Amino acid sequence: MSEFKSDFLRILSERGFIHQGTNLEALDALAAKESITGYIGFDATATSLHAGSLVQIMLLYWLQQTGHRPIALMGGGTTKVGDPTGKDEQRKLLTDADIERNITGIKQVFKKFLTFGDGNGEAVMVNNDDWLSQLGYVEFLRDYGVHFTINRMLAFDSVKLRLERESPMTFLEFNYMLMQAYDFLELQKRYGCVLQMGGSDQWGNIVNGVELCRRVAAAAGDDSEQVFGVTTPLLTTASGKKMGKTEGGAIWLNADMLSPYDYWQYWRNTEDADVGRMLALFTAMPMDEVRRLAALEGAEINEAKKVLATEVTAMLHGREAAEDAAETARRTFEEGSSAGNLPSVNVAASALAEGLPLLDPFLETGLIASKGEGRRHIKGGALKVNDEALSEERPLGTDDVRDGAIKLSIGKKKHALVKVAS
Repeated sequence: MSEFKSDFLRILSERGFIHQGTNLEALDALAAKESITGYIGFDATATSLHAGSLVQIMLLYWLQQTGHRPIALMGGGTTKVGDPTGKDEQRKLLTDADIERNITGIKQVFKKFLTFGDGNGEAVMVNNDDWLSQLGYVEFLRDYGVHFTINRMLAFDSVKLRLERESPMTFLEFNYMLMQAYDFLELQKRYGCVLQMGGSDQWGNIVNGVELCRRVAAAAGDDSEQVFGVTTPLLTTASGKKMGKTEGGAIWLNADMLSPYDYWQYWRNTEDADVGRMLALFTAMPMDEVRRLAALEGAEINEAKKVLATEVTAMLHGREAAEDAAETARRTFEEGSSAGNLPSVNVAASALAEGLPLLDPFLETGLIASKGEGRRHIKGGALKVNDEALSEERPLGTDDVRDGAIKLSIGKKKHALVKVAS
């Protein structure tokens, strides 16, 4: 559909969130007529989500902003099994204490994006361990196993990938898709939830949930039950990198795992071709302004990147922290005054165009005593260019220049600048 009637789907479509959907026309009509409830599940595999989860968090944000009720489902139960989607081997199994600690950490992020409470349209956070751990195995198979066929389950990408690569897939993991489908049914019963959303890699699991809800309703004599699924596109950068990852590791959303300044820098380093898409997906800025910023070229695109970094950081860490990060970056790159007067080296733009050996300016500014030391820092993830840790030695180039300079760092406290002369 090119034109949606509901604010919810219209905004999702305009901002680039929609990849696939089940019966979008009926979902649009329902969302235009009344407040609906939708959910996304998040397994608790770490104490923080990373930037790769932001698309899903923003889906819940827009669901609430357009008058509907979002459910953030914590996968306390499904984490005990491990989602096999996109994996070549079984995830490490976590203890109950590990999972509970991870959920506590993850909860902090959702409060920045959603308003929780008991009123109409206020968000709800639930844990699927509340019902999955109470299920009797024989009863579950008898009541719900009849709605799944092995033929269809074998056709899902998460299973086919393992079979094609001859990687073992445990029966525990094989049951994950049944558990996720049951989550949808349980949320429908408890909260009147009619919509499950997720990334495109979750399409098979989401369709399973939609089908289970419909089949259970039909078995009870109700053929009018409407439930829906929507997925978002797989998000990679223009150069093909996975969203939310850098050479130095994951871009965590919790401030105690990644500072607001480092988070700001991640977005400031967005590739030119991605600026418009990132503004649309990860900020609440009006689309007219998004399109204006995305159309900037040359040196002006750097201003759009700063706006992107500040707005995305403000949504997660608050406006004050975002503006502090922007000011720290300005002082560092434009004045060279962060942490005192930084040591610097002048380099001709022509030298960067040809590719400048990475460790030369680190040596010249005194950040390292030898190239051997520099390579050890690379292996340890401590050597950074523009606050991004490098995992391998590569030349510095014109793409590394930020406001006329390149920031060099060893760890968190030793910094220097490469100042570029035209």
